[in-house]
Amino acid sequence: MILYVFIFIVVVLFLSSFFTVKQQSAVIVERFGKYNSIRQSGLQLKIPVVDRIAGRVNLRIQQLDVIIETKTKDNVFVKMKVSVQFKVVQDRVYEAFYKLEYPHDQITSYVFDVVRAEVPKLKLDDVFERKDDIAIAVKRELNEAMIAYGYDIINTLITDIDPDIQVKNAMNRINAADREKTAAEYEAEASRIRIVAKAKAEAESKRLQGQGIADQRREIARGLVESVDVLNKVGIGSQEASALIVVTQHYDTLQAIGAENNSNLILLPNSPHAANDMLNSMITSFAASNQVAETLKNTNSKPKKDSRIDDFDTPAQEYFSDEE
Repeated sequence: MILYVFIFIVVVLFLSSFFTVKQQSAVIVERFGKYNSIRQSGLQLKIPVVDRIAGRVNLRIQQLDVIIETKTKDNVFVKMKVSVQFKVVQDRVYEAFYKLEYPHDQITSYVFDVVRAEVPKLKLDDVFERKDDIAIAVKRELNEAMIAYGYDIINTLITDIDPDIQVKNAMNRINAADREKTAAEYEAEASRIRIVAKAKAEAESKRLQGQGIADQRREIARGLVESVDVLNKVGIGSQEASALIVVTQHYDTLQAIGAENNSNLILLPNSPHAANDMLNSMITSFAASNQVAETLKNTNSKPKKDSRIDDFDTPAQEYFSDEE
């Protein structure tokens, strides 16, 4: 029985002398309470009872998030979240294990100290714009302080800046008002462009319309002259030709009016001598108006003679000139 107990104790001691260390980690081995060695990843051997595992150190990159409340130069309180990425230097595991009992608390204290020294120098808008400068300052101070304890600061990031809710609402209103101002300026400019373009289009339309009317009247006059010339060549006098043209235009007008709905129609006499009478009436009216104008002139001035009125036997070209 004693032999079995002895064999059991020997087997237990033999098995306890072996242990494994995981990848990216280190094990501190102490002998009788005193530091003995640092064991790296793999299968390791220690003396039973004499040696013991004092602790394990993580060599992977770790992250510590620190929430800090501080105020800016313009007396605005903000909450900042600083993320510190760090790791234990593989060659300085001894310092990392024995010199610091609570490394996270030590890092947090340094972050608080640096942030509360840097942020009060800046206004709120500058804090948002220069957050990278604050992160660099935190990393520089942490590296100088923590490297002696075996910790390497990989990076520091300002991941959140959260001012008071009233301050955020005020900033949003300022931004919204500024954008509304810009939108109003663009809308006013667009409206001005539309008005100018419309005015230019209307001016161009009036110009083209006037040009078209002038060309139309010019062609009508030229056509009338040609018609009278043709009628003169077949033995029809200027007065009869004019009467014939007036009658033709009269019937063309009636036809055009009849082709449209809701048209106003003025009925003129349709007797054989109606066109001639209408032409004579027009000539008489022109003669009367010319006589009144001559009466109003200065007695020393020479009255002008209207050949179209005084002389009815003049060629048709004088009645229908391009100017008319």
